[in-house]
Amino acid sequence: MLVLQGIIDGILAGGLYALMGAGLTLVFGVMEVINFAQGIIVVLGAYLTYVFSTHIGVDPFVTLLITIPIMFVFGYGVYELLLRPIKRDRVIMSLLVMYAVAVIVEGVLDLAFGGTLVQVHASYVNKSIHVGSLDFPLIYLYAFGLSALLLALLYLLLYRTKFGRSLRATTQNPTAAQLVGIDVHRVSATTLGIGVGLGAAGGMLFGATTAFNASSSYDLISRLLVIVILGGFGSVWGAMIAAIIMLVVEDVVAVVWSPVWGQTVFYLVLALVLMFRPEGLFGRRVARAQ
Repeated sequence: MLVLQGIIDGILAGGLYALMGAGLTLVFGVMEVINFAQGIIVVLGAYLTYVFSTHIGVDPFVTLLITIPIMFVFGYGVYELLLRPIKRDRVIMSLLVMYAVAVIVEGVLDLAFGGTLVQVHASYVNKSIHVGSLDFPLIYLYAFGLSALLLALLYLLLYRTKFGRSLRATTQNPTAAQLVGIDVHRVSATTLGIGVGLGAAGGMLFGATTAFNASSSYDLISRLLVIVILGGFGSVWGAMIAAIIMLVVEDVVAVVWSPVWGQTVFYLVLALVLMFRPEGLFGRRVARAQ
């Protein structure tokens, strides 16, 4: 029964990490930029939710109507102000820029809130549904449902809209996309905005399930990178499947063996997969055309 509980917990937590990782892999797929700021962006989203819910009394899920647009504009602005002007060595320079953004945001959050751990609270955060000897925490059920909804909306955006076609064309061949009239810069800025917006949604759920401070971003970005690398950079669905696999493995090992080994196996699984499939489970085998 402990194993079954571990599987359930892993699947539910995997949905949350899939949402947080989706923005990271989406940005890489379009811009080939490893967004090292994604961890602190999630934490920033958690802090925004914490402020609105604790000091104003807004339900954490309702705060998304405020935080997602704010974070979208933030991501769009980062591209226009810091990434778009880069003309040479775009991949390396963009990586450094996003790292700098992460350091600055972390410093601001640490200055504003200090190092004390905080958590987003609501009436349902500590409640569970009991089915026999199994527990289904309400917040994780809500988190999984919200993640599924937002990822489904992301799928519709990518595959059922004109913007989605432009985004996929930019992903496959940015030069050819530009030649047929696609505004690659607008697509890239919007993509970064969407990725940061998804981070805000993930941040709300992260803050409701985990005590956090500004330094929480380090462990978070390492986990998200593992998930995205395992799923394959650029594959949103790969990130979702990889997140569920990794969290299920971690939770099952934690309840059967040891929580310490649960975290260790998290990274051992990545090493084993990459030995046989370096591009990840759903990554592209061939680099995109330039």
